[in-house]
Amino acid sequence: GLPEGNWVGPTLFTDVTANMAIYQEEIFGPVLCCVCVDSLEEALELVNNSPYGNGTSIFTASGAAARKYQHEVEVGQVGINVPIPVPLPFFSFTGWKGSFYGDQHAYGKQGVRFYTETKTVTSRWFDSDIPAAAGPNMSINLK
Repeated sequence: GLPEGNWVGPTLFTDVTANMAIYQEEIFGPVLCCVCVDSLEEALELVNNSPYGNGTSIFTASGAAARKYQHEVEVGQVGINVPIPVPLPFFSFTGWKGSFYGDQHAYGKQGVRFYTETKTVTSRWFDSDIPAAAGPNMSINLK
């Protein structure tokens, strides 16, 4: 009944909780699920207890909180002050846990690496002392 396919536009789900089906199932598409917690420890526990490990983001003005999160969170793609931590083609797909099948990641350097877990961290910081022309600092951390 859908001769031109089935299209869902960009969708944002707010106030998502861990007992909702949209949180419990890994979905793909132009969908963003927002889960709010009261502490950094609660955020780490929530993400690390998930059976999936594709991507997560944290929004903070604290460099200490961002560093703790990026090092302790158990997912392959981390966004710091970036809403969707999808890597660019020069990064490999870095999903973990139930978000990854096989023994090689999809593209990039991971095409020749076996049995490794990498973590891509994309962060963006705003500082009034730094000119906007300086742009975001994009980097990759290998674990």
